[in-house]
Amino acid sequence: MESNILKNVLGLGAFDPGYLVIAVVVLLILVIVLLVVTVNVSSKNRKMAARIDALCSGKNAESLEKEIIKIIEENNYLMTEVSEHKAYLKTIFKRLKLAYQKFALVKYDALDQMGGQLSFVLAFLDENNNGFLLNSVHSATMNYIYSKNVVGGEVEVELGAEEAQALEQAMSVKIPK
Repeated sequence: MESNILKNVLGLGAFDPGYLVIAVVVLLILVIVLLVVTVNVSSKNRKMAARIDALCSGKNAESLEKEIIKIIEENNYLMTEVSEHKAYLKTIFKRLKLAYQKFALVKYDALDQMGGQLSFVLAFLDENNNGFLLNSVHSATMNYIYSKNVVGGEVEVELGAEEAQALEQAMSVKIPK
């Protein structure tokens, strides 16, 4: 079976028409696949349009745009506030490290004759164990108060037993992070 169109017009006289049938079948399969894809995309498009309609129901596009702009402005304001509050918190935590946070009180009988423990050592330390010891020695006729500076948990002068105990107790206080 020879085709005049294939032979005279296209110059394909020795062309096997079976290839033409295969090409038509392949094109037909491609058309069916494209038709299925088109139906699938169209279905998804309808679903998306329904979702957009539900989103915009009761509002026109202009009022919806105003709402979105309002939300963005509020978000920007909140982000600015959060940044400022973070800066405030950093300042507070820096100051807090320098505040006296650790305390200890040791009461004792300084003169072993008064009865009762009316003398005391009070330790005040910051987070880095800097601060002071306040020692109050009570007697029947007088009350002596003196202090000793503490730097990094160390004191330059000799400590009494009660002062060492108060310093140790204050330094052992755990500060939550």
